[in-house]
Amino acid sequence: MSKAIEAKKVRVEEITEKFNNAATAVVVNYRGLTVSQVTDLRKQLREAGVELKVYKNTMVRRATEEAGLAGLKESLTGPNAIAFSTEDVVAPAKILNDFAKKNELLEIKAGVIEGVIATSDEIKALAELPSREGLLSMLLSVLQAPMRNFALVTKAVAEQKEEQGA
Repeated sequence: MSKAIEAKKVRVEEITEKFNNAATAVVVNYRGLTVSQVTDLRKQLREAGVELKVYKNTMVRRATEEAGLAGLKESLTGPNAIAFSTEDVVAPAKILNDFAKKNELLEIKAGVIEGVIATSDEIKALAELPSREGLLSMLLSVLQAPMRNFALVTKAVAEQKEEQGA
């Protein structure tokens, strides 16, 4: 077997492994972005622990088949970049969605969220979710509400009894 074919097989295995290990992978079309815009995007993603890679579509198609994500094939046309995150599920979607709002040339095509293929609308919906800390604070306020209301009612009853007694 030729060295070129061996190199391609190794690359497909590498891409397959990235898809299998990723908590989230987002496919974007970056056509029309300037080098400085792509560099800025890569910097933002890198700071969040997200890796942005550009591969040949044929190799990515083969890798998605091996990873059991064949439904992703239809979005693999044109110049694509793939953002892989192994830790944070929301970070790539949030960063790419925010960047796409500022730069209309960046198009979110599809993605994989914890092994499930997601449409661009689902990726954008994931990006709009509050952060983990925001969700925890919302939960905490919901849990505190009954106790706070009980305390307010108790205080009102105590004040009413004081007024009646005075």
